[in-house]
Amino acid sequence: MRTAFVSALYRRRLLTSTVLASFGAIGLNAPSLAQQSASPDLLPPIQIAPPPERTTNSPPPSHRPGARSRRAARSASPQAPAGNAPAPGASASAVVSPTGVVTPAGQLASSVTVVTEKDIQTQQYRTVPDILNTVPGLNVVQAGGPGAQASVFMRGTNANHTKVIVDGIDIGDPARPDGAFDYAHLLAADIQQMEILRGPQSGLYGSDAIGGVISIITKKGEGPPRATASVEAGSFNTFNQTLGLSGSERNFNYAVNVAHLHAGDIPVTPPDLLPPGRKATGNNYDNMTYSTKLGVDLNDNLSVNSVVRYTDATLLFTGDSGFPSFPNATQSTHAVQQLFNREEAVWSLLDGRIKNYFGVNYTNSRSYDIGPGDPIASTATGERLKFDWHTVAEIARGHNLVFGAEHQTDRMDTTSLAARNGNKAAFIELQSAFADRFFLVANIREDSNDRFGEHATYRIAPAVVLPVTDTKLKASYGTGFKAPSLSQLYQDYPAFNFFANPNLKPEESRGYDAGFEQPLFNDRVRFGSTCFHNDITDLIGYNDTFTSLVNVNAATTEGTETFVSAKITERFGIRGDYTFTRAVDAATSLQLLRRPKEKWSATATWRPADQLTLSATVLHVSNWIDVTRDGSASGITAPGYTLVNLRGDYAVNDQVKVFARVDNLFDVRYQNPTGFLAPGLGIFGGVRVASYGVR
Repeated sequence: MRTAFVSALYRRRLLTSTVLASFGAIGLNAPSLAQQSASPDLLPPIQIAPPPERTTNSPPPSHRPGARSRRAARSASPQAPAGNAPAPGASASAVVSPTGVVTPAGQLASSVTVVTEKDIQTQQYRTVPDILNTVPGLNVVQAGGPGAQASVFMRGTNANHTKVIVDGIDIGDPARPDGAFDYAHLLAADIQQMEILRGPQSGLYGSDAIGGVISIITKKGEGPPRATASVEAGSFNTFNQTLGLSGSERNFNYAVNVAHLHAGDIPVTPPDLLPPGRKATGNNYDNMTYSTKLGVDLNDNLSVNSVVRYTDATLLFTGDSGFPSFPNATQSTHAVQQLFNREEAVWSLLDGRIKNYFGVNYTNSRSYDIGPGDPIASTATGERLKFDWHTVAEIARGHNLVFGAEHQTDRMDTTSLAARNGNKAAFIELQSAFADRFFLVANIREDSNDRFGEHATYRIAPAVVLPVTDTKLKASYGTGFKAPSLSQLYQDYPAFNFFANPNLKPEESRGYDAGFEQPLFNDRVRFGSTCFHNDITDLIGYNDTFTSLVNVNAATTEGTETFVSAKITERFGIRGDYTFTRAVDAATSLQLLRRPKEKWSATATWRPADQLTLSATVLHVSNWIDVTRDGSASGITAPGYTLVNLRGDYAVNDQVKVFARVDNLFDVRYQNPTGFLAPGLGIFGGVRVASYGVR
């Protein structure tokens, strides 16, 4: 038991980001579900162009017998001209996470950033933390390079206040002791669209959505069979590969992807922390991710979808021992195996005006940790089984009613504990549009938890588009909560005189935002700003004797998110984002850990020729309050940093594209968090191939 506790304690040090200023560990996990289909029908951002060799005897998918009308409409959407360079990060035409219904982004009051497959390819993102680094309203903290523990703070809330969804699956791990999701092992190779939804969202999503929701939609097969592959090599002994096959045939669509990421020598331990004469050993990370998405239209009214995703990853890293601690001479091992699965049936009535979704989700996350001197490894398995149903009904033109229910069971099994908890919930939402100018979303949800009983949350979000100027004014108000983790409720450590508290209550929040967006010159220029405020109460922290956990703390987070995007010419676009965040302990007004007050980024994309795309990004993060690597000292000021990244790719033909990227062009040396070096200058290159339409 002592070994398991020490191992968990070191991992928890890396997540000091989940605590508020001087507060203790804060947990996560338990109830809730993403109210999304496993395979939503999005619009042009996911379109697959047909191969140029099509003959008159091989009709496009939208004209094949048995094809659904929605598929035909999607395939008929026009492609952007090859030379166009839209502003980086421009809003996609449709999003699903704010309401659970595919909706044009311009009709929503929600603050949502969309990253498309095209963005991922242009910016050559390899992992989800890479994608999130420049997103407004977020701060990403990763204890080293690829594979190292990664946390995300959304609008100044805790790292365990953001729900993460993949294809309608809540992928939080019930066995995590601190509750903060680790983003390190999510690869970007199969992502079709990623939506970062900010602000309290528990009215639709239940527990954990105090800060917001990150929704990942993986690639769906469309069109003729399409095979893809890529290989990349570069700094830090990097060697990455991907392989994919996708397409659709009559009433069947399929997408199968395999991704391998390897980085063999990533400097992480600062030399000044090492004893004289000892050389630092770099982290070694290996990740294999396999994913499939299948769909069958059994008839005009009934479809079934299946999503399976499996990750097997291992990180060799330099751990610490002692107190105050010092880096070990021998590396530790952290390994994870993650299985995410959703099976879904979609039953349509009245020509699609009513759609019923019946789903079952299963997740299994297993971790394995062993360090120098540990006689045995500590293991933990988190398992979640969830049954859900929801209906989307078009009750009138422009008015949708969404309602549903779910039942979820969480289990954890460690070397010292087996525990479970259950949750039932029901929700209803109204989404309305009036005269294509006024839009309203309102929802309410009731959760019934086996441990803490009933909990109600809600959200209302109106938006109006003014005539003449097309200015969009938007606002939202909502409540959120986060249930205690199974570890916080049940896991005792008597050898250390530390005991769980089965009487913990959920953490609660109330938050609002208000802002505007203004298009100019036929939407070639767009700018906007949003102010936000959150009050969080009943935060879980240590009691006065540090022997257990209690609901004792409160925090306030507020700030602004501002952006401007411009399509200067048909071939050159630019986008800039600025975020100001004030996150403080409500009792002491002290700044919370690892919440920099300022962050800004600018990305420019240029297509000097149809075959060539060049991009540059500048990212600045201001200083923040942190703790030392071993947590022995707090309140230190960590210096900010500014990074420059370059990207380029060239399409040799329709089947082959070569690419290269430079990370941290000026080799800036910085630590984020304190005590963990971020990667320096990195140079990478590779090639992507496809049977047609290489991206």
